[in-house]
Amino acid sequence: MFRKLETFCELVERVAGVLLALVTLLIVASAVGRYVLATPVPDAFDLSRFLIGACIMWGFASVGYRGGHISVDLFVEMASRRWRRVIDLFAWATLLFFAVLLTWKMWGRVTGAFASNESTFDLRLPVWPLLALIWAGAAASVITIALRVVTIAIGREPLQNIEQESALNDPR
Repeated sequence: MFRKLETFCELVERVAGVLLALVTLLIVASAVGRYVLATPVPDAFDLSRFLIGACIMWGFASVGYRGGHISVDLFVEMASRRWRRVIDLFAWATLLFFAVLLTWKMWGRVTGAFASNESTFDLRLPVWPLLALIWAGAAASVITIALRVVTIAIGREPLQNIEQESALNDPR
């Protein structure tokens, strides 16, 4: 089961990487076009801002399972192992709740853009597919965070311990 989870997370990370490469290429091409050739890429601003949003949401989905985000463990480190698991479960469940809300509201934005035929400024490209890409990242984050909550709840997720991590990274 965990191999399938790792495969899914690797897929999410690859999507985030491809999106980041696309937005980088678009911004560089637009800057070169604007300052060297005096011809900017049409809709570069609109496309890049939607692609950056997609990068953020797909990156959030990657962090959702791996747990590589910043955390403050002032009280958690003083708690017993059982209470640390309870606190961890509560924190991830809270994150899952807000990720579900974000995904729900993002879906409303996608359907609203589709219904209103919202388009980009220069080329009049429809924006709902780009918003759907952002929504897909949010939906993937709900899946990855939910998987993390389940692994914590069943006790398969090792608890983070700052002392253990620092001991592993200490070259002495």
